[in-house]
Amino acid sequence: MTATLPAPTTAQWTPEQWQDWRDEVRRLAAERDAVVLAHNYQAAQIQDVADHVGDSLALSRIAAASTASTIVFAGVHFMAETAKILSPEKTVLVPDAAAGCSLADTITADQLRAWKAEHPGAAVVSYVNTTAEVKAETDICCTSSNAVEVVESIPADREVLFLPDQFLGAHVQRVTGRTNMRIWMGECHVHAGISPTDLRQSIEDAPDAEVLVHPECGCATSALWMVGQGDLPSDRVHVLSTGAMLDQARRTTAKRVLVATEIGMLHQLRQANPAAAFEAVNPRAECPYMKMSTPEKLLRALREGRDEVTVDPDVAARARSAVEAMIALGTPSLVGE
Repeated sequence: MTATLPAPTTAQWTPEQWQDWRDEVRRLAAERDAVVLAHNYQAAQIQDVADHVGDSLALSRIAAASTASTIVFAGVHFMAETAKILSPEKTVLVPDAAAGCSLADTITADQLRAWKAEHPGAAVVSYVNTTAEVKAETDICCTSSNAVEVVESIPADREVLFLPDQFLGAHVQRVTGRTNMRIWMGECHVHAGISPTDLRQSIEDAPDAEVLVHPECGCATSALWMVGQGDLPSDRVHVLSTGAMLDQARRTTAKRVLVATEIGMLHQLRQANPAAAFEAVNPRAECPYMKMSTPEKLLRALREGRDEVTVDPDVAARARSAVEAMIALGTPSLVGE
C-alpha cells in the first residue's frame, strides 16, 4: 500500500492518514534495507516511527553496529556526518540537507586552525556538536556527559582548547578547576535562550519541582548558583545530558519536573515516566533546524534516497580518530548532547 499524503501540512491529518504514513515509512525502510534514527529533539511522530531514538553519538554508534546498509538520520547535518564518519561504507541519508546547527556553525575548521596556531601544543577538545572538518582538527571529542572526564584525562600542565559551547565549557571548567582551559565563545541559540529569568520564574511557580538542566543552557550557571545560595536543594537540581535526563526521569519520584532543554525532549521523558509531569522551563525552546525533518521529508528520503551525506575520506579518517580517542577512554557514559 502506498500512503496518500494530504497537502499542504500534516496538521490536518486524520489518525488513519498518520497510520498510513507510519506503515509506508516502515515498508520503505525494509525495502531500502534502512535503519531509521531520530534525535531526541525531533517531532514526536518521527520519534515514534524510528527504529532508535537518542542523542547524536549514541545513534551514530547504533548505526555503526547495525547490519542495515542505509542509515536515515532524522536530525541535523553534523549528526548525519558523524554517522558517516563511523560508518563510511554505509549510505547515510538526512531528510533535509539544509538542516544545520547554530552551535556547530559557531566555529569553522579555518578558525580552529588559527586558534591552534595561537596556542601551540594545546590539546583540542571538541564537543560532538561540530562539523566533520572541525573534528578533523581535534585531538579528542567529548559529549556533554563525559566532557569532564575527557578534560581530566589531559595532563594538568597542558593547555586545553575547548569548543564550541561556552556554557558546557564553563561547566567543565567549574567542575575540574582547570585554569589553563580556553573556551570558544559559541552557543546553541535555543539553549542559550533558556535564560536564568525563565528558570527562576519556573521555580517560583513550582517550588517543589525537580529541575533538569542541560549544560548548554544559558541558565545552567544560575541553577548551580541558586543551589549554592541555598535557594534550591542540591538533591533536586541536576545538570545533565539528554541521555542522563532519561535515566533520571526513570528513577525520579517527583510529581513535577522542570526541564531546561529543547522541548522535543519532553516526549521521551514523558514516555520514560508517565507518573511525573514534565514541563518546559521555556516552552518556546524549539530548534527550527531539528524540525526541518518533517514527516513528508522522512518519507521522501526513504522513497527517493535523498539527501545523501558524504564526507571526504581524509577528513573522515582524521575526525574518526578524535571520536575513537574519546571512546578509548572507557568513560562510564557515551551519551551525547
